[in-house]
Amino acid sequence: MQSMSFEEAIRYSRSAETLSPELWQSVSTILETVAKEKDKALLEYTRRFDGVDISHFSLVATPEEYENAQKEAQTHYQEVWEYFLEAMENITRYHEKQKEKSWFYEEDGAFLGQLITPIEKVGVYVPGGKAFYPSSVLMNVIPAKIAGVQEIYLTTPPGKDGTIHPMLLALAEKLGVRAVFKVGGAQAIAALAYGTETIPPVHKITGPGNAYVAMAKRLVQGKVGIDSIAGPSEVAIFADETAKATWIAMDLCAQAEHSPDSVVFFISTSESLINEVEALLPSTLEKLPRKDIIQKSLEQSYKVLVSNYEEGFAVINSLAPEHTEMMLSLDTSEILRYTKQSGALFLGHWTPVAMGDYFSGPNHVIPTYGTAVFSSPLGVHDFVKRTSVLRLSPEYMKKHAHKVKAMADLEGLRAHGHSASLRKP
Repeated sequence: MQSMSFEEAIRYSRSAETLSPELWQSVSTILETVAKEKDKALLEYTRRFDGVDISHFSLVATPEEYENAQKEAQTHYQEVWEYFLEAMENITRYHEKQKEKSWFYEEDGAFLGQLITPIEKVGVYVPGGKAFYPSSVLMNVIPAKIAGVQEIYLTTPPGKDGTIHPMLLALAEKLGVRAVFKVGGAQAIAALAYGTETIPPVHKITGPGNAYVAMAKRLVQGKVGIDSIAGPSEVAIFADETAKATWIAMDLCAQAEHSPDSVVFFISTSESLINEVEALLPSTLEKLPRKDIIQKSLEQSYKVLVSNYEEGFAVINSLAPEHTEMMLSLDTSEILRYTKQSGALFLGHWTPVAMGDYFSGPNHVIPTYGTAVFSSPLGVHDFVKRTSVLRLSPEYMKKHAHKVKAMADLEGLRAHGHSASLRKP
């Protein structure tokens, strides 16, 4: 890890990657081809990019695949299946508290309010292929279900054998996903945005993915809604002398193992703790199968020695990291009072990011690149629409129409003014 001073840390800006013209052109071509050729394009891209023999391949998961997935999940993966079901309950309970209600009130002859309605059709992208992420099924689908979304579709890349992992498919069925499509990459985003013979167009797309998926979401935004354009994962750990160095070292490695582009920050009021953690990292790495990825991430990550808690919080608020672990001898109320910018907070020595990523309840789709200054983790609010409501009485128009006419006339919008003054009773 590289050393960074307090002054450098509060000036640090991890901006999103510069848009690659080659990536933009490649993804644009994929989008245009899928929009024009539909299923034919999806099958060709699945053959080319995923190495699937498409002669007997179905883009949509079949009833037989669902049946086999349920059997496999409850037998071969029985123990971890039960853990995923328990996580499902925790995540549901947490997100239930995010539900919004419509509200209305009356005053001065006017009926006003806000109507909350769910988005009708949502597409969820779950990374797959070489790896699989059933936890992303839970984190994307559960808040959509709670919001009341009626049609939830899921896309994920197939393996070379044309199948997807049974745990992913079993969880999707358990949660009531309308259909699972074995399509990945930018072509999946195109299909969800424009529709094909097999995949219906949706109104919003959520879920993480690689650079091609992120670029595709960027380019279809406006045609459909998206949750965010996620970058590589990141964590900032702020610890004092009461923290355990072995735990910090492993937590840094845990976030660094996402990808070589991940960035982690270790901020501490204790120089001896920083030195101890740094000394532990090599031996910690040796225990982990993704050590090469972690090593590359750590090489572009930072350690920051601060003089006091105030400086530490200033660094956190400047970075606005995706995840923030606080291993401090401070009361929770103090930490919450001084932390203004972070996607997700993990408080105390016993709260690693991994518990939130998988099990405890909060969502693991969290803003990256410092965008926590203006955005939030995925939640029920991402799957609803807010419609303003207004109904006026003749008495209200008699009292106020001339005011609107004067305001509209000042802006040169005479028809607006007349539409109000005509209605004076």
